[in-house]
Amino acid sequence: MTARVLIVDDHAPFRSLARRLLVAGGFQVVGEAADGAGALSAVRDLAPDVVLLDVQLPDLDGFAVAEALARRQPVPIVVLVSSRALLDYGHRVDASTARGFITKSELSGETLLRVIDGPGRPVPCSG
Repeated sequence: MTARVLIVDDHAPFRSLARRLLVAGGFQVVGEAADGAGALSAVRDLAPDVVLLDVQLPDLDGFAVAEALARRQPVPIVVLVSSRALLDYGHRVDASTARGFITKSELSGETLLRVIDGPGRPVPCSG
């Protein structure tokens, strides 16, 4: 079964690039959102398996959105994404409910698959 992905990022060019990369990698992109409120609404309406979630959004940060999504049923797999390096967020990624982290420059279908299919809580990708 192909994983259904929601892309959440406030930059339309990145959403477009992410869509192309993920579709080429075998994922089904079911929607996009430009902010945290849109992400919560889209998850409710689209029920994606995976949410590719930018850390820096204009209304809520990705950590707050991930926490809110963790309280929903079914709980989607959340993978945080940022143009900043993993180390820039200190312990926040490990302490979050997200499955992992990918820098935007490393995003590909293969990288996303590695994070979501890794054993237990995968070691986040770093940039």
